Amino acid sequence: MSIKVKRFRAQPVARLLGGKGELGGLMRMAQLIGRAQELLREQLPDEVAEHVFVGGYREGKLTLITDRAVWLTWLRYEQPRLLALLHQHREFEAVLGFTLKVRPVRPPKAPPRQARELSASAADELSSCAADTDDPRLKRALERLAGHAERDNSH
Repeated sequence: MSIKVKRFRAQPVARLLGGKGELGGLMRMAQLIGRAQELLREQLPDEVAEHVFVGGYREGKLTLITDRAVWLTWLRYEQPRLLALLHQHREFEAVLGFTLKVRPVRPPKAPPRQARELSASAADELSSCAADTDDPRLKRALERLAGHAERDNSH
């Protein structure tokens, strides 16, 4: 009994992206969301445009995401105007409304660096331990540690 491996042939990218398959639909949705982002950014005031993002489309509603509640409140009042703007374009006639969400963007914080100090007396102890040690690897490690001490360079 033998097991034969089926070899799948690579499909052209045009077929994957342009067809009626799952990937083609996903690409079309991504392009529509990108187009909606462009249209809204063109129509929003500059101080608002940088804080509003199109997050998706589901069940006739376009999701708008902002980073602060103040912009969400502003968007609530502007919904009818923005919806009318989108309806001027044929690809957005199916949009019935908006789902508004606040997702604060928090920049990643670097963990605080803990400065470690080694006194001269501790360095002397490490050096004496290194001198009494026969293991060469341990000896080098202790000498490296002792080298991190803050030495008094005044004399």
